Amino acid sequence: MNGTKIPATVITGFLGAGKTTLIRHMLANANGKRIALIINEFGDLGVDGDVLKGCGDEVCSEDDIVELTNGCICCTVADDFIPTMEQLLARENRPDHIVIETSGLALPQPLVAAFNWPGIKTQVTVDGVVTVVDSAAVTAGRFAHDHDKLDAQRQADAELDHESPLEELFEDQLTAADLIVLNKADLISDDDLNGVREGIFGHLSRKPAMIAARQGEVAPEVLLGLGVGTEDDIDNRKSHHELHHADGHEHDHDEFESFVVSLGTVGDMAGFTEGLKAVIAKHDVLRLKGFADVAGKPMRQVIQAVGGRIDTHFDRPWAKNEPRETRLVVIGLHDIDETSIRESLAQLAG
Repeated sequence: MNGTKIPATVITGFLGAGKTTLIRHMLANANGKRIALIINEFGDLGVDGDVLKGCGDEVCSEDDIVELTNGCICCTVADDFIPTMEQLLARENRPDHIVIETSGLALPQPLVAAFNWPGIKTQVTVDGVVTVVDSAAVTAGRFAHDHDKLDAQRQADAELDHESPLEELFEDQLTAADLIVLNKADLISDDDLNGVREGIFGHLSRKPAMIAARQGEVAPEVLLGLGVGTEDDIDNRKSHHELHHADGHEHDHDEFESFVVSLGTVGDMAGFTEGLKAVIAKHDVLRLKGFADVAGKPMRQVIQAVGGRIDTHFDRPWAKNEPRETRLVVIGLHDIDETSIRESLAQLAG
């Protein structure tokens, strides 16, 4: 790689959009390309890193995966991201491509701007920013741009009282994009998909490329090799956050809270899954993910939930000396009832 900049792809998107699924598909079809992953998990949780380490592919060995768990990457660029990049670049066997998965709460703009850091700009370029969108959620109005539509649905969805800051974050992630992936397109009609597409374009001054996908299935040659050099165009992608900072305001994530729940063995997985749906609906949980220790099963079961949709699959056998437990990450808005949720989940596992 001497004399050639290493391309880096930033993959962003709201909670549950399917970023990890998209990356796993990319790794499974990398055809020998050595890819280094930088994963930013909100709230010091580390679940997505474990999922990716279970992929078993030679291009995502544990040495090529770095987790940044000290908070949102857009707020820890100097403390976490820059040193991580410097360590990757100092390695003798450098990667062919770097992929950065941001947390669902991260603003891409400060991260892209960090590629202009001395010592990094001469060695790495932002190949492109890929924003993954949950098309089904947008169709349902959960993260829509239209405030009138949000107001009309307030009675049906309590989260709409808090939707404005979430909507702002969603728009910032779209504003930074070079490629927008309309994921979960198989869950909605063609007319609804066109509506999502038109709605997004209607709120962007730039016109990034946009493709539809199901279950994160996008060919690596589409995701990688965009060749944009996004760090040189950052001034045209200002976020609400940056405009707010211009007035001297501080940025935080008080709208969101997350916590980890550790449970014992799950005896009835089907009943446990149905119970999770009830807990999610009752407490307006934005995202729930983790692993389950299922009685009588030698493999670890992955749980990924967005709203009322829950996906589960066995990803790998439990390691010989690995403690078996059920471990779930719960992410919600600032007024989420953690105590009640913990009690409800404990009853489900019991």
